[in-house]
Amino acid sequence: MQLSHDLPEGFLFFRRCADDSATIVDRVVARSFLLAPDRLVEDWPVFDVSQLDDAAIEAIVALEPEVVLLGTGPRQVFPPASARAALLRRGIGVEVMNNAAACRTYNLLAGEGRRVVAAIMLPTQAA
Repeated sequence: MQLSHDLPEGFLFFRRCADDSATIVDRVVARSFLLAPDRLVEDWPVFDVSQLDDAAIEAIVALEPEVVLLGTGPRQVFPPASARAALLRRGIGVEVMNNAAACRTYNLLAGEGRRVVAAIMLPTQAA
């Protein structure tokens, strides 16, 4: 699915989002990752909401987001309430959606200059 042909320069953005990968600018990423407007964190070790532990949350918090878009794969799957609460207690908004919706929403918010982080879970992890 092509998401956008022409986005403002100056921030990292999604060019394409598929069930098993995403293209950030011109780089294809096939493992779970975190994306902020100024930083890509590859190999985020979460490929299922059940793996959202304190370490995974801290990796997100380290990017200092206002809002987190939690992409849970091809389908929207809500994580445990404790994972959402860990972000909300820090004043960080969290939205749970499928990866395609998270990618589109990220591009819109980042284009507005918002401090957004997309936490994208890709179900297939390379060994």
